[in-house]
Amino acid sequence: MLLPLFSVCLLSSQEQKGEIEVTLTNLKHDKGKIRLMLYNTENDFPNQPQYAFRKIEVNIKNKNCVAVFKDIPFGVYAITAHHDENNNDKIDTNWLGIPKEGFGCSNDATGFLGPPSFNDAKFTFNSELKKISIKIRY
Repeated sequence: MLLPLFSVCLLSSQEQKGEIEVTLTNLKHDKGKIRLMLYNTENDFPNQPQYAFRKIEVNIKNKNCVAVFKDIPFGVYAITAHHDENNNDKIDTNWLGIPKEGFGCSNDATGFLGPPSFNDAKFTFNSELKKISIKIRY
């Protein structure tokens, strides 16, 4: 009789996880790679990619790109995507600090005279699969 109760308690204590599938749109060519960062805190978003919760890099084919973050615990997140056209692992900017390479965020959030806020880009992840689309802006 205690075994079923123990099993229920054990299952409820396990962290729920799933996948976040990101489709990137508006890519202008296949050169370079797309680098995506998944953030779970506003403190580091988006200017501290070294502190992102997860990072992935994907290739572009026929101006299309889909990336999948796997084994992600349910929670609140925001995503940045960067088209690293010259594969130098950074967002190239002009002398004013404006990106010269494509960039986008979850919710297609944009900033005014700077990057978007975590609050504008955040979303709740609470299912086995969450599909998101991000429009890359150049």
